[in-house]
Parts: sequence; C-alpha cells; structure tokens
Amino acid sequence: MKLQQLRYIWEVARHDLNVSATAQSLYTSQPGISKQIRLLEDELGVEVFARSGKHLTRVTPAGEKILEVAGDILRKVESIKQVAQEFSDEKMGSLDVATTHTQARYALPETINGFMQSYPDVSLHMHQGTPMQIAEMAADGTVDFCIATEAMSHFNDLIMMPCYRWNRSVVVPKDHPLAQVSRLTLKDIADYPIVTYVFGFTGRSKLDDAFIREGLDPRVVFTAVDSDVIKTYVRLGLGIGIIATMAFDEAADHGLVCLDASHLFEASYTKIGFRKGTFLRGYMYDFIQKFAPHLTPDVVREVQACNNRAEVEEMFANQVLPEL
Repeated sequence: MKLQQLRYIWEVARHDLNVSATAQSLYTSQPGISKQIRLLEDELGVEVFARSGKHLTRVTPAGEKILEVAGDILRKVESIKQVAQEFSDEKMGSLDVATTHTQARYALPETINGFMQSYPDVSLHMHQGTPMQIAEMAADGTVDFCIATEAMSHFNDLIMMPCYRWNRSVVVPKDHPLAQVSRLTLKDIADYPIVTYVFGFTGRSKLDDAFIREGLDPRVVFTAVDSDVIKTYVRLGLGIGIIATMAFDEAADHGLVCLDASHLFEASYTKIGFRKGTFLRGYMYDFIQKFAPHLTPDVVREVQACNNRAEVEEMFANQVLPEL
C-alpha cells in the first residue's frame, strides 16, 4: 500500500468519481490513476469503487470506510509537513479559510489586510459557500478554518470558538412608512413583504423563531445568501429587508435607511472552527487572534485540550463577546 494510492482514491472521491478531472488536478495521467487504484484494491481484496464498464459509479460500503481512514492518514501527513515547515520557515505557507459572503464582505477585510501585511509570504485563499458547505470543507480538511454562524454544530470533528455577537436591522427606502417609526415591533415588520437571508444562512433561524413566538406569519417574498443582493431588491420595492447590522454601509447604501431591530431578535454568534487534530502554525494562531482578539494562542491551546464541545462552551459561558 502506497501513500500515493490513498491520495488517488481520496481525490477521485472528491472529484465525484471523475478520474479524468482528478488526473488534471494532480497533473498526472488518467490510466496511471486507474492502474494504481486497481493495484490497491487487489492488495486489499475489496473494491473501493463500483464500476460499470470502465466508469466508476459509486463508492462501495467498504470504500466508504477505507476513504474515511485514508482521509485521516492524508491529514496526518499534511500535519507532518506543517510541523517541518513551521521549524524551517515560520512565516511562509498557505492558509485556506471558508466563510459566507457577509463575513467575507463585512467582517473579515480588516483582519485579512492586517494578516497579509504581517505575513506577505503566506498565500491566503478564501472559499465562500453556505454554512453547511463551509463546515463540510473544514471537516474534510479542504480548508484550515471555517467562519460562520450556523450549521457548525452538526460536525462533531470541528473545534468551534465564539468570535463575536451580532444582530439585525431592517432596511427600507427613505420614503417608506417604517422609516418614520421610532421603535419597531415584530407586528410592524410582519405587515410588509420581507426580503432576507435563505433559511439556515446567516442567523436566519433566530429571525424565524422570533416571529413564531409572537404567533406571527411573516411574508418572506424573496431570499438570498448575499446581503448586497437583499439591499438591491429592497431598492426595487420588492419588500423591506432584514439583514445583519454589520452589512449596512451608510456611505455606500444610499437611498436606504437602517432601522435597529436588535430588541426584536435574539443575538447570533459567529464562530471560527477547525478540525480536531489540526496542527496550527504560528501564523494560524495569529490569524485567529486578529479576527477575535480574545482568542489568544494560549486560549486556543486550552480549547484544543478540551475533551468535548461542552467543555469548550463552558470556557466561554460567562464571557461577554464583542458586538459587530
């Protein structure tokens, strides 16, 4: 059994069983990958992939277990490389971060700018997706860090740490009747069509919970994953917008008024996470602290030493987080 063979089956699975695409991504030949997979299967005595003719059709039950172990092995190998690189050059490497549009657009720019100035020889790659996609990328090792508000709790292999809390505002055109209301109520909002985030995205669940508790049935007429898209359709008169307060820029969002709604909805918490067992290089600890100053390297190491998620939550239970 060769490490290269494990990498081939892992990458083939990641490329939806497309051997040709896998070969292109690894800069090797398709026949070479197919041959090595066959040699591995012959050695193991089981098929990793089921086939129809020359085409791979699915991962076998045995293959699923083998791929799970192969993924762990490949991540350990990557950690060994990271350890060696940390001692050879602590300011050179790469960092992959997965997050949502709202975080990338409004919460992260200052952190990214400061980090790149401190570490010009570190290649930083930003991946955007839904909270579920983001958590999956961190869980399978595609990225080093995930930053999001929802879906993180579904992945037990992730170490999650709270960064900051945030709440919502209602955005309306300047001539909208709600612009004259001094203190909004949920009933005020429910009287108008609503444009907001897709369910399961950027704290949407807290919004829905608030209306349910009041027995209100809001008319959500349009949803999007992008705060800027939501504001665009508010300008068009499609409805009133409910967005993260940090996503309103008074200078850029001309024609709109931002109305505080933090008293109507429970605060949400954005977290940063990484897979258990990940070796964090010095600049990775620094990135975390630049984004969330209370998460010092010592605090992160203490979190890494926790046995379960409950212990992590207990660590931060009485801490007042900054608000964006």
